[in-house]
Formats: sequence, structure tokens, C-alpha cells
Amino acid sequence: MQRKSFGKMQCPIARSLERVGEWWSILILRDAFHGLTRFDQFQKSLDIAPNMLTRRLNALVASGLLERRRYSARPPRFEYVLTERGQDFRPVLLALLAWGNKHFAPEGASVVVVDTETGKPVDAVLVDRASGAPLVAPRFRTAAGPAADEQTRRRHAPPTAM
Repeated sequence: MQRKSFGKMQCPIARSLERVGEWWSILILRDAFHGLTRFDQFQKSLDIAPNMLTRRLNALVASGLLERRRYSARPPRFEYVLTERGQDFRPVLLALLAWGNKHFAPEGASVVVVDTETGKPVDAVLVDRASGAPLVAPRFRTAAGPAADEQTRRRHAPPTAM
């Protein structure tokens, strides 16, 4: 069965899912943030089939999240390192971590985010860079951007008052 492509949709969430929406991709990126770079390291960490890992690594390279670099000429061997675009995915991973701890860890958190200076756990939240205010409703909502088509403008129109 052919999977629908989200790459041409106006929605930035759909376009992002086109690049990282397959769960192996997110776990590969997680492991890359932990310093893994080589095929065998990813395979061992994830217990993933080699053909699936090859497909996911190639897709992450094609999407510009990882860069493939040769580290051995004979035999040819490659490592996979995060690009700037890949590095920018870190807050998404941290948001997933916080959300997972809050909603899907009845036994308690197995991984937390800590302040490296104090060693104390932090409560990760998404904030507005200018004001520092948490991005919660009703103060913040989505709105159509300058490149939005008519359907996107309708979907993100401000609610009408009754």
C-alpha cells in the first residue's frame, strides 16, 4: 500500500512529518543526539533490520537532517552526523520526552532533562522568545502565515464571537 505524501501540503506539521514522521526516524535522531554516528551503532541500539535502517538513514540524509561522511576508504565506511537542520530538531525531541513523561510513564520518568550547571531536573516548556511566556491558549494560537493558501487561512482564522 502506497503511503500518502505530506510534502506538498501547506501545513508545516505535515511537511515536518514527511521528513521525520516514521518512528524509526525519530529514534535514529534521538540516538544521533546521544553521539551515535555509525550504522552498526544505530542497529545495535535500535535492534532494527539493516534494510529498514538503510532506508531511514537515506531518507534522513535526503531530508537534510543527517550528513553522510566517509570515515574509511577500504572498505568504504560511512558515519551519519547531525546537520544544522538536524540539530534544530532537538527541542522537538525534548518536547516529546516531557510529554511522554507526563502522560505515558505511570512508573515515573526514566529520562529527564537536567540543568548541566546544577544537575537539577527542569520542566521543559515551549516559550515565546520575545516575552518568555509559555505558548498556551488562550494567549497564543496558530494563525495563517504570509504564504498560506485560502484553505489554510480558513482553518486558522480567528474564532468568531457569538
